[in-house]
Formats: sequence, C-alpha cells, structure tokens
Amino acid sequence: MTAQEIIASLSMHRHPEGGWYVETFRDSPEGGPHGERGNQTAIYFLLEHGDMSAWHRVKDAAEIWHYHAGAPIELKICPPGGKVSADVLGVDIAAGQRPQCVVPAGWWQTARSLGDWTLVGCTVSNSPSSSWRNRAGSRVRPLPRLPQPCARRRSAILPPERRRR
Repeated sequence: MTAQEIIASLSMHRHPEGGWYVETFRDSPEGGPHGERGNQTAIYFLLEHGDMSAWHRVKDAAEIWHYHAGAPIELKICPPGGKVSADVLGVDIAAGQRPQCVVPAGWWQTARSLGDWTLVGCTVSNSPSSSWRNRAGSRVRPLPRLPQPCARRRSAILPPERRRR
C-alpha cells in the first residue's frame, strides 16, 4: 500500500505536530464528567518521507511509540536539561531497531520516517484532553524553547525550509 492509501483507509487527518493521525481509543475516567481527561488514548500516526513530528513533549504523561509498518522511523528524545538521544523503531532487531520506545513524561521528542512512509501507534496513559493543553511545542514558528543540548541539535531533524536563518 502507499501512504495515501493508508491515510484514506484509516480515515486519517493532519496532526498539529506534523504527519497524519486518527485516534483509535480514548478511555474516560470512571465517573468523570464528559470525559474531559482520558485515562488513556491511542492513535495511529503516519509520517511520509520529508515530513516530521515537530519537537514537542507531553508534560505529565509518558508516551509509548509502537512500530507497525513501512520504513523504520527515527525517534529523538531529550530529557529536560539533558542530551538528545535517538532510537530507530522497526523490525530489524539484529540491526538495533526496536519495535517500541517509551518517551518519559516531560521529555522532548521528534520523529521522522527513514523511508517513503512509516505507520506507528502512539499510546499515552493519563492523557490530556483533545485540546492538547498539556502538550508543549508547535509546528509553527517560533519553535519551542528547547533545553540547550536539544536546541543545538534542532537543525539535525528539521528540513531546510523550517530551520532558523
């Protein structure tokens, strides 16, 4: 299948941080009015070649990335005040790829497909509501103020048209 066929088949929409997504699960807290804050959410997330998930973080919850199909995906993470590290999600475990990766709460993260397209799943427990109010980062300028080690590496993931001049 092509990326566009997957996007259509899964009824995906543009994600505010880049790429395509569709929410597949939202668990509302027991007794919570109107489900303002879900206990857990799950999405399918697709990145095409040249697209990226902009630097962002989930302030108060861990996010688990699950590889599903397509090319491997590079996931860069950075703890507050720390150094950027990178993992490659995919099925070639012998080559060091991992089928899933956990991004701890409050850590910065960004991702890009290493091929034509990548389909992953992202699960957040004790997640924010659909307003994204507990997320930091943006796909539009100005880019988020990253801890200094992350900021120095920002150009390593951004396409040339998004880099600061």
